[in-house]
Order: sequence, then structure tokens, then C-alpha cells
Amino acid sequence: MSFLRPSALYQFLITYQSLRWMPCQSWAFLRWPSVEGILRLLVVALLWAMFAEIRYISSSSMYPTLHVRDRIVVQRASYFIRRPAVNDIVLFRAPSQQLGFREGDILIKRIVARAGDLVEVCGGQLYVNRIARNEEFIAEKPAYITNATYVPRDHVYVLGDNRNNSCDSHIWGPLPSKNIVGKYAMRCYRPSSI
Repeated sequence: MSFLRPSALYQFLITYQSLRWMPCQSWAFLRWPSVEGILRLLVVALLWAMFAEIRYISSSSMYPTLHVRDRIVVQRASYFIRRPAVNDIVLFRAPSQQLGFREGDILIKRIVARAGDLVEVCGGQLYVNRIARNEEFIAEKPAYITNATYVPRDHVYVLGDNRNNSCDSHIWGPLPSKNIVGKYAMRCYRPSSI
């Protein structure tokens, strides 16, 4: 019996089909990446920087969907391909006519109506085209009333999920679609203290 021969257990592990993926079978994965591999990584990083970014939530206007200090991934290329849809969570430049915002401020809200829709809030309920919307994602029913507002062409109507603590379209009116800079894709980090 030779101690230099592989054991029966080792032979079984190497030949067992479901374990063939194990990296311990080959140490090739420890080699330095090739120039081609580095270029691929660089291209992926550049595409990521062009079409996605990570943002920080600084207010409670989208609570309970998003919490203060959450980190989110934003798709910036989404609306080059398609139009904004109802219930999309979007990031946009603050309307220029609104006092209290600087020119570069970015806000995040949910689209509740698109161009051609009639929006109204009364009795703690949102109505779009005279039909009450069932919104299970809001923190509480709105305590305000708005007049029926027609959303003009190339505009959307945005509201925060925390309706009573959000500066949104119920204050400054429909948002021009050109102000939208990206669409919320996913939350990538939530602090554990929440």
C-alpha cells in the first residue's frame, strides 16, 4: 500500500458529479487575471457608472418603503427605453419654482399619475380619474385635501409614501418628466439600528 496514491475518499469526491465545481480541485482560480479580464472588469465598471448609481435616503418622505439612511441603487437608463409608469419610484431634480430647494437637489417620490390623468385627494383617499386608488404601501392616509388637478403632457404627478410628511406634487403641482434622473431599482443597505 502506497501513501502517495490518492485515497478512495478523494477519488470519490473527484468523480462525484455534484462536487466537480469545487475550486479545490484546481488552483487555477488563484492565478492573476489576464489583461483581457482586467479590461472586461473596467468595461463593466464604466457601464455601471453610466447607467446606475448608489444614493442615500436623507428624509422620511418615502417611509415605510424606504427608511432614513437606506442606500439604494438607481437605474439611470431606464427611461431612455420606456416612459415612466404609475407606481414607479423615481429620483428627480427639484422643481425650480419651489422655494427651499437648491438647483441640484435630488428628491425621491412615487409616481401616482401620468399625463392626461385627473388627480384629487379628499377624505384621506387618492383619486385618479375619479377612481379611488388602493395604496397599501403608504404610512397613513393623507390628512390634506387637494383640488382636482389635470396632469399636462410630458408631466407626472408624484407623492411620497409618507403622505403627511412629504413635499411633493400636492404642494407644487405636476412634475415635468424631463426632471426625472432615474428609477429606484433596489435597496442595497439598511442600517441595523432601525
